[in-house]
Amino acid sequence: MSSPIESIPPQAHRSDPGASPRVLAISNQKGGVGKTTTAVNLATALAAVDKRVLIVDLDPQGNASTSLGIPAKDRATNTYHVLMGDAGLDEAAVLTKVPNLSIAPSGVDLAGAELELVDIENREKRLRSALSGSATSYDYVLIDCPPSLGLLTLNAWVAADAVLVPLQVEFLALEGVSQLVKTIERVRQSFNPTLEIQGIVLTMVDKRNNLSEMVESDVRGFFGDKVYTTVIPRNVRVSEAPSHGKPVLLYDFQSKGAQAYLNLAGEVLKREQALAA
Repeated sequence: MSSPIESIPPQAHRSDPGASPRVLAISNQKGGVGKTTTAVNLATALAAVDKRVLIVDLDPQGNASTSLGIPAKDRATNTYHVLMGDAGLDEAAVLTKVPNLSIAPSGVDLAGAELELVDIENREKRLRSALSGSATSYDYVLIDCPPSLGLLTLNAWVAADAVLVPLQVEFLALEGVSQLVKTIERVRQSFNPTLEIQGIVLTMVDKRNNLSEMVESDVRGFFGDKVYTTVIPRNVRVSEAPSHGKPVLLYDFQSKGAQAYLNLAGEVLKREQALAA
């Protein structure tokens, strides 16, 4: 089966070793919407077209690290130490089984970082400082944010060029994402004036469900072309893959979920190319 990535213009594939990476925060204050799944599989798809990608696991649950099969012994230096200034991002980053893809894993100490950051100077800029010194070898940095709007997520948004919002098609979905958009706007005004929404990806879509179709229609009507054409379907292979420590693209490339994430990566790269033009 040919990959939808193959249709992307060749210039979108090139890497510039001297350029700063594009930093995308994968964020939604609601849990269980496919945020980590999107971060891991989008990163894998980008790496598959020779993009050098780093995932920053900023969620204390560490699900992105687990989904990529990173054992506990390889998380001794992690994003907690990066935020606290005890280690550089390059010291925390470890290679994954996916070529071109590295991850700065989460650790158990990260759960207390919200409280520890409160009394630290420039607390909202800790990650941005870490990225500016260590991330130049990557084309893309994807930050897997926690399901909250606290200091960890604020650090991600201050460091990011754009936010990618996974949105589960369910009742009250618009209400939740509207709150997220208002918070992003406050961050724009106070800390990061260039922050934008790169796009909204609809997840866990079941075309057999009338509610899914209604919610999708409402979201597209409200946000217009900010919503990706690609939707991520409910797919058992996507759910199974993390227990094997693999992205679904490695676990079952032929599955509908894997092919959807390839399509999404194609859309993301085309939007990035349009922004750079």
